[in-house]
Amino acid sequence: MTLHICPPPKDALDRWLKGYPSVVNNYGHLLLEQDCDCDDALIADLVGYFESAHADARAFFHEQMGIDLHPDANAEGVHTTYPTCLPSITRRGLFGEVMAGMLTEHYVYIGGHDWKIPVFLFRYHEDAEAYLFALVRDEKRKREVYGRRGSDFLALALNEAGEVIRFIAGEAKWRKKLQPAVVAELMYGKKKKNPDTDELEHDGKGIWYQVNRDIAAPHGLRQLQRLLREIDPEGYSAAIAALDRVLVVKGAQQLPRTNLIMISGGDVSSREATHSLIPWDEVPKDYMAPHDLQVVELILTDGDDVIDGVYDALWSA
Repeated sequence: MTLHICPPPKDALDRWLKGYPSVVNNYGHLLLEQDCDCDDALIADLVGYFESAHADARAFFHEQMGIDLHPDANAEGVHTTYPTCLPSITRRGLFGEVMAGMLTEHYVYIGGHDWKIPVFLFRYHEDAEAYLFALVRDEKRKREVYGRRGSDFLALALNEAGEVIRFIAGEAKWRKKLQPAVVAELMYGKKKKNPDTDELEHDGKGIWYQVNRDIAAPHGLRQLQRLLREIDPEGYSAAIAALDRVLVVKGAQQLPRTNLIMISGGDVSSREATHSLIPWDEVPKDYMAPHDLQVVELILTDGDDVIDGVYDALWSA
């Protein structure tokens, strides 16, 4: 198993995206609009980061499936390789999570913290593991895959001693077309009929609800700590010890936190250039948590081409 070691492709990001950052009190907003078309050079620049993000889960899942990490062309199970063989919808969800990490490591967010992602948490995608285990034994067992539970994204801020002094936890969502109704469903939940008024209303179980009610030390922190203990216990000994103090049930140390919401997807003709989908000029009224908030909107014009291009190219060399 391996750590995530690839830095973000800074030149490619600066060429690909145009950013519009803002900060109001404890609220940071970053609108990113696509500034150049997807081409082979862009795909090649992104592939390394995506391979690094998925490397731990790839090794874990391939071991669980019982196949070689790099099977020969005619070997058993060659049709089942993580993450390439996952359904299209699942790959788009993974794309959003990896992009959350890439953008967090590249751009300056609220508070100006230096965020580090030691390893992504993709190996804890339980339904993906079950799907792959069956698919490698029967290539007709294709189906949709449920998303991974818990925070979509975690990163740490470390001091010079390697101790964790802050963490960022986030929700990262991809949608093919970011119409206002789609964004409203993401933020406020699916619409259901109100039995009293017979009107369709959001159920209130969207991103705002999830972020506002998250516990101080989310389960993902324990998962991340376990991975660090397994992969590099000496290199991250100070971070592991710091997380021990945060993750105890009684008398837990409160760790400063930043919340991240990243919405990514395809642009729509009704949206004007530089127009954000979530207000940027004041702290959103629906945000109730006491922590710093960073919102990122990633608006792409050919997102499907980018996603398919990147995931089809992983470990193809």
